[in-house]
Amino acid sequence: MMVSEITPEEQAELDKALYDALNPLASAIRSRQTGLPADRMWEADPIEVALSVLAAWKVMDAEVRRLTAHAAATAGSYGASYEQMGTVWGITRQGARKKWPDAISRPAPATAGRSTLALFGGTAELVQAPAGDWSWTGVGADGASAAVTEGTRYATAEEAAAHAGAFLKEHALDAVDRS
Repeated sequence: MMVSEITPEEQAELDKALYDALNPLASAIRSRQTGLPADRMWEADPIEVALSVLAAWKVMDAEVRRLTAHAAATAGSYGASYEQMGTVWGITRQGARKKWPDAISRPAPATAGRSTLALFGGTAELVQAPAGDWSWTGVGADGASAAVTEGTRYATAEEAAAHAGAFLKEHALDAVDRS
């Protein structure tokens, strides 16, 4: 496990830097809420000042989360695994995957893209769309051709292959001879 604890001196420097970044934001939030100049923020009711500071921390928390997700995605783009990210963050691999689901691009399944199906003397080409769904076009042994109708898509390659196979069986030469 990677040790990411900081020294007391580093903690003090970090606290100062965060407060230095927070104060202008808290003053701006307080100024917008009251219409008073930002430099008079600290003269207001202590509860209102404290709530302005809390609101500023909320903004900073959201920004830290966004930057953290960006850092995780950057690490993932360089080949870091969810296990490594989880170790750094002090959570499990599954926790890291849940926290940053898009940090690592999952490779497309081995069946992704295109494949050809040859049955009953005809052929069909199965094609995966960028969205992940499947369609097919085919030419039966009797020369008949068909394609998936506009808007019809299949969730899996196997489902598209089943429909294409049914078409190819229907247009096999021996099926024509029986007619």
